Amino acid sequence: MFAINDMTLEIPCCPNCGSEAISRNGQTRHRKQDYKCRECRRQFVLNPAWKAITKEQQELMSRMLLERISQAGIARVLQVSENTVQRYVNDRAIVVKKQVEVSAFAKKAPECSDG
Repeated sequence: MFAINDMTLEIPCCPNCGSEAISRNGQTRHRKQDYKCRECRRQFVLNPAWKAITKEQQELMSRMLLERISQAGIARVLQVSENTVQRYVNDRAIVVKKQVEVSAFAKKAPECSDG
């Protein structure tokens, strides 16, 4: 960061590699400045509006789902969108389907008792 005529200009670092070789790369559709690292070519925005859900939030979300708390309730408690909770549930369902193998059992004929 350096000052020019009482203005401060913040030079961002790449969140991926930490390099200061950054160039401006246009704007996002929400009119935020886009940057691109010249070394690792990663594109990023300073102070993004969205945050990835943390491991702690994922673990808490799993426990709340096991306790049969509604998705809307989970979204309110964790302060994430209901879409985020639904995506997490869908992703977990795919993983569980891959872990569990279901095999069909042969049906037994009902036993009739002669009376």
